[in-house]
Amino acid sequence: MESKEIKLILARLFKEYVRKHLRKIFLSLILSIIVAGCTAAIAWLLDPAVKKIFIEKNTTLSLIIPIFIVLAFSGKGLSLYIARLTIIKVGAEITGEINKQIAENIIRSDINTLDNRHSGKYISNMLYDTGQIQNLVSNSVLSLMKDGFSVIALVGVMFYQNWKLALFAMLMMPLAAGLAKTLGKRIGKAVGKAGEASGVLVTYLSEMFKGSRMIRIYQKEDQVKSEANNVINDVINKNVKTASVLIRAAPLMETLTGIMIAGFIAFSGKLITAGELEVNNFFSFLAAMMMAYQPIRSLATLNLSVFQGTTAFKRVSQVIDKEIQIAENKNLPKLIVKESNISFNKVFFTYVTSKKITIENINFSIKGGTIAAFVGHSGAGKSTILNLLPRFYDPQEGQIKIDDQDISKVRLSSLRKNISLVSQDVILFDDTIKKNIAYAKENATQKEIEKACDFAAASEFIEKMPEKFDTTIGENGVRLSGGQKQRISIARAILKESPIILLDEATSSLDADSEEIVQNAIKNLTKNKTTLVIAHRLSTIHNADKIFVMKNGEIINSGNHEFLIKNCEEYKSLYQKQLK
Repeated sequence: MESKEIKLILARLFKEYVRKHLRKIFLSLILSIIVAGCTAAIAWLLDPAVKKIFIEKNTTLSLIIPIFIVLAFSGKGLSLYIARLTIIKVGAEITGEINKQIAENIIRSDINTLDNRHSGKYISNMLYDTGQIQNLVSNSVLSLMKDGFSVIALVGVMFYQNWKLALFAMLMMPLAAGLAKTLGKRIGKAVGKAGEASGVLVTYLSEMFKGSRMIRIYQKEDQVKSEANNVINDVINKNVKTASVLIRAAPLMETLTGIMIAGFIAFSGKLITAGELEVNNFFSFLAAMMMAYQPIRSLATLNLSVFQGTTAFKRVSQVIDKEIQIAENKNLPKLIVKESNISFNKVFFTYVTSKKITIENINFSIKGGTIAAFVGHSGAGKSTILNLLPRFYDPQEGQIKIDDQDISKVRLSSLRKNISLVSQDVILFDDTIKKNIAYAKENATQKEIEKACDFAAASEFIEKMPEKFDTTIGENGVRLSGGQKQRISIARAILKESPIILLDEATSSLDADSEEIVQNAIKNLTKNKTTLVIAHRLSTIHNADKIFVMKNGEIINSGNHEFLIKNCEEYKSLYQKQLK
């Protein structure tokens, strides 16, 4: 990344986030000046300490000077503590704001965008990046202020004691700074590669966790272990490389420091012999010079933090700035649903990741309060139709209407308020049964929740749970069976009381007993509601008012079960295969 781009990123970071906290940063600035003053005072006090205490043996000052030294150290420590705490809060608040924006982006992002992201890797990268931004704001800003003022103050002490020695030291210091800068670049590259490797490890471990059953059933334990070892070894190697670069800096800097001090002592000896420098001045100067080396090294490596922080903010900005195609527009009218009639008119849609048209020239109408089923082989386009209705995606061509209202020209919230979804993949949260059901209606009463559970055939098993409605069900309902999870999902949909119901293979993964219970629950859910069904088992849609047969993204026929058995070979073939 070029310096011009870094400047632009820093300018944006300041304008949008840092500027709000200028009061706190100004406080840290004042405290940094105090820290620098105390540091310089400590070095300067060695002059009178050596002269008055050790040479002149002044008993009064032998008590007063140590007190001043203690006060200087205490003032430095307290000021540094408050400055660090203040700037850490600033960094935490800024990264908190950025994380909130990322969370909002995830919530409001197009489904298409989320589908194309690896959740484990995405979250890992975001957390790493926000950490780098916090480091830039908290550590780098404080280091710039504290170390910058400290170097200025200590150099001032050095010139005060002896300008010739000060010039000598000033000639030597750029060598240390240059070395630190060079090492900083190498460290930056090493740290970046180590971070990438760690992200890969997080992703792999996440996949291992989710795929634990599949790994075991296909007896891939040894293979996965070997792959995991390779990923872990890559992380270890890159971390070791990073550490070696860091460690390499120590002997180089120590050697350089030794050369500088040796040269300084030799030059000081000549000045003392010539009578241009006193011993007390020498010790004060030496203390100031030694104290100055650490902040100089810190400032020299500051570019590493700046580079990492700006690079991280650039990646985060791409997420925050990503334009949301399907977003709420409060200027649009609300969807008014009376009959809940649904129609698709010349609808075409292709997924971003696919070159092939998913559905084309889809035309149909569904009368309000009826059940419409969509059947066909995998990839026929059934699920796409269900995804288009709540605007998880928008078609490239055509119109979708509810009660003659174009769903793209009404408020998104009003559209989704009128639609409930029950799918094969039930989404539950690591919370209580009650809160998972009440997710559909925030202010739902206990009586309303219980009534919904009665209709969903969920009350019986809930009453047998350890804490009934207050039972925590674990991540994605891990403590529940498939049938129980589905009934919770149906209860949630019932509680929402929406006039349109989408059923996406809601019973396909259930056993016969659970399916029967869930089917009865679905009857209660869909009563007098416009229902769109995708069913793997055609036996479950016998009673659908209308069945649409799909093939290669097109509707090839439609009618009730009896009609299609007689007049549609595709449907007849699908049905007979399931009877075998």
